[in-house]
Amino acid sequence: MAATTRGIIKSLLPSAKTRAAIGRRLSAVTGAMATATVAEMEARHTWFVRLDAKHRSWITLVAQAGIEGFVHWFSEPEPAGPSTMDVFGSAPRELARKISLYQTVELVRTTIDVVEQQIDEVMPRADRPILHAAILHYSRELAFSAAEIYARAAELRGAWDARLEALVVDAVLRGETDEAVLSRASTLGWGSATTAVVVVGPAPEHEPAQAIESIRHAATKDGLDMLGAVQGDRLAIILGGAELAEPDRAAAATARFVDRFGPGPVVVGPPVDHLMDAPASTRAALSGFRAAAAWPEAPRPVNAQDLLPERALSGDGHARRALAHDIYLPLAEAGGGLLDTLITFLDHGNSVEAAARALFVHANTVRYRLRRIHEVTGYGPTDPRDAYTLRMALTLGRLLKP
Repeated sequence: MAATTRGIIKSLLPSAKTRAAIGRRLSAVTGAMATATVAEMEARHTWFVRLDAKHRSWITLVAQAGIEGFVHWFSEPEPAGPSTMDVFGSAPRELARKISLYQTVELVRTTIDVVEQQIDEVMPRADRPILHAAILHYSRELAFSAAEIYARAAELRGAWDARLEALVVDAVLRGETDEAVLSRASTLGWGSATTAVVVVGPAPEHEPAQAIESIRHAATKDGLDMLGAVQGDRLAIILGGAELAEPDRAAAATARFVDRFGPGPVVVGPPVDHLMDAPASTRAALSGFRAAAAWPEAPRPVNAQDLLPERALSGDGHARRALAHDIYLPLAEAGGGLLDTLITFLDHGNSVEAAARALFVHANTVRYRLRRIHEVTGYGPTDPRDAYTLRMALTLGRLLKP
């Protein structure tokens, strides 16, 4: 098999002397080729015309550098693989952010089309087959170089976005949210001006970045904004969307990507009105995450509100006050014997008949009062888990009442 140089069969190339002669003839018309290329870009691509003069001049430099690079490569005494990275090095990095990869491919295609047309018009007939074969190989390398540049830019942008997202999440969770943090969150795609919820769970053991992107995809499909970051052994997710204010909506959304977390409890904080208020949801979610080990049978995910007893026992003052003020006090203020009925019912082994005898009322009266307790507090005394929460609320209410 004939020797090759990165796809070129050397035996098919003319001699170095012949290539040098063709190269000199080609070099004499590179200026005209560059001018014709820019004119063709203006005729073909409306988006090119809409660019400002600075960006059009950069693209002109790239086209000219590409044509000159082809001439230089073709004229080398010893043919080697064309080095096309220098072609794009003639333009600043800003150009890669101004035009897309698809637009860059269009420019490369237009440039090659014009060069091939110019070869047929201005070069001697004997030179044309050789130059057409060479430009075909050179254009392929040029396209690969463009793809490599954009791939590197995407990697750098992805890495920068991940670092920025981690900083934003950390600031939000620590309660240091200001206008600058909100602005950075907006650049990361956060558009919610209303309800936010914090979800905390164990970080996945492998590929946490992929887990975060998978969660982002699931949240986007659910119509929610999402920010996420790994903090030590925890994965913290912030969800945003007006519908999260609905009861259990956040837990239902989290259930769709809960398997992206590592093994262990996943706790959903309470909804708050704005991203600025996210520390309150964070505090409850982190407290629940620390205390969840005391309730291994808890659902996954579990609302931080459902972990109030465990959080209170683990030292969470907010949980203790919530049990006392949100459950005990409403019962005490509701009257109608609800508080006494609850105490008696729990003290008599959750037996309706035993409580009725102790209270000297009919069993149906006890049943009615138990339903009222559920309406007032949201917890049903006949449910074992709810009864545990109510018992804790009674104890803390007695301790914390003024």
